[in-house]
Amino acid sequence: MVFRRGRVGRPGLLGTVARTAVISGTATATSNAINRRGQQRAAEKQAYTQQQAPPPPQDYPAPAPTPAAPPASSDDLVEKLKQLGELHTAGVLSDEEFAAAKKQLLG
Repeated sequence: MVFRRGRVGRPGLLGTVARTAVISGTATATSNAINRRGQQRAAEKQAYTQQQAPPPPQDYPAPAPTPAAPPASSDDLVEKLKQLGELHTAGVLSDEEFAAAKKQLLG
């Protein structure tokens, strides 16, 4: 007598479930691979775009300040010093303020 194991013909429930699982797993793996490749291509495209972009504008140093006005004529300077002395004598300017203003005029 010959005994056969398993079914002959159409697969049983377990065979159908196994085949469905294999097909589903293969489809998922393929879908994931396609998604990963798309993400990789997008990253490569972004890196390429960044390489091709013009460099950001450079910060140039601020222009040098304009030079101070030329010294005033001697008559004008003497007049300003007299005004400062009068303000100091009148008590409008303290000793420190008078010294600072005089230094600014002479310096």
